[in-house]
Amino acid sequence: MKISVIGAGYVGLTVASCLADMGNDVICVDKNSEKINALKNGIISFFEPGLSEIIKLNSEKNLLNFSTNLTDAVRNSEVCFITVGTPQAPDGSTDLSFVFDATKKIAESMNGYKLIINKSTTPPGTAKKIAEIIRKYSDYPFDVASNPEFLRQGSAIKDFMYPNRIIIGTDNDKVKSILDEIYSPFLKQNIKFVYMDTVSAEMTKYAANCFLATKISYMNELANLCEKTGANIKNVEEGIGTDPRIGNEFLSSGLGYGGSCLPKDIKSLIKTGENLSCKMNILEAVDKVNQNQKHIFLNKIYEKFGHDLSTRTIAIWGLTFKPNTDDLREAPSVTIINDLISSGAKVAAYDPKVKNNAKNLFHQNVIFVENQYDVLINADALLLLTEWDEFKNPDFEKMKTLMKTPVIFDGRNIYDSKDLSEKSFECRQTGM
Repeated sequence: MKISVIGAGYVGLTVASCLADMGNDVICVDKNSEKINALKNGIISFFEPGLSEIIKLNSEKNLLNFSTNLTDAVRNSEVCFITVGTPQAPDGSTDLSFVFDATKKIAESMNGYKLIINKSTTPPGTAKKIAEIIRKYSDYPFDVASNPEFLRQGSAIKDFMYPNRIIIGTDNDKVKSILDEIYSPFLKQNIKFVYMDTVSAEMTKYAANCFLATKISYMNELANLCEKTGANIKNVEEGIGTDPRIGNEFLSSGLGYGGSCLPKDIKSLIKTGENLSCKMNILEAVDKVNQNQKHIFLNKIYEKFGHDLSTRTIAIWGLTFKPNTDDLREAPSVTIINDLISSGAKVAAYDPKVKNNAKNLFHQNVIFVENQYDVLINADALLLLTEWDEFKNPDFEKMKTLMKTPVIFDGRNIYDSKDLSEKSFECRQTGM
């Protein structure tokens, strides 16, 4: 099938490359000519495991092409996926200007029936607004469907190619038939297709992300209580995670959630409720707990060294909000490091994927180091902020010889504090 994907960001590139890998003829469009030229040369602006390889493979097969010409892409496509960004507006709502701009251009480019599928994360009711815009600028027949994406950074290719369900918002049999054809490989895998109205599909995306954020904040609040009572949060996580009604995903306590999705979606749904006079009490608490968690972690450092850190050198392992990505959006490290520097600390940081290009997010005094052990030289403490695999079983004896004092603040609870104590390390964690 001939498909155009409007927007060459994280979701757009993943969707376009995977659809091409399934045998479709895909053209990915973006108005940023520098980005498109880079993609034509196999260069992507962010890190996602396996993505560059699948783009290269399908570009060579001529199943995946990149362009800035939206009109040609739409006219040569049967189906148009909208995958543009939906950033957070200053008031917490979702900025839909990119979605509506893309919609207008699609409408103006139409030369026959088109199925427009929105994959961007948008508030309930957006699909209806997309249809209104198309009717305003085009007389050609069309349908609009909502098909929210549930990609996780670090495993996006796997998540797209082997989904646990596909949500489709439409009540139109023609649309169902087209989508069944596009997703026919998934039908053969017996993947569950869930059809519903567009408003419910849009709400489902927010409901899923906000529920996951709620689980994280709940566990962090429990972890803080565990510290007061003497309970061990790791034991609690295991104990409740074995209950099939709860499950063991998103139960890890630590620094809270970050990234481009959960923080934005929480605020967007809160704002949606506010606009409709429906106060979202639980989500407001989830957001507050998440914001506080970074400062609770910082207080552990201040309890150890005091608030004047002018004589202290702090080493950082991990900057991204999660492993297997180079994304720093809403990463706890940004708040933590800038707060430490404001208290006078000298900070040296190492991350496998984040290098000097992140300097604009941090105070200018942050030193970026190319080796995870070099960052420890003369450090008064190590802060583990991202649970990259290479940090999980390091050479602790070597670490002791490099550090001024063997103190670890484990923000992700990946170490065995008893084992570290036997190795003469002081290890402070959350909920233990």
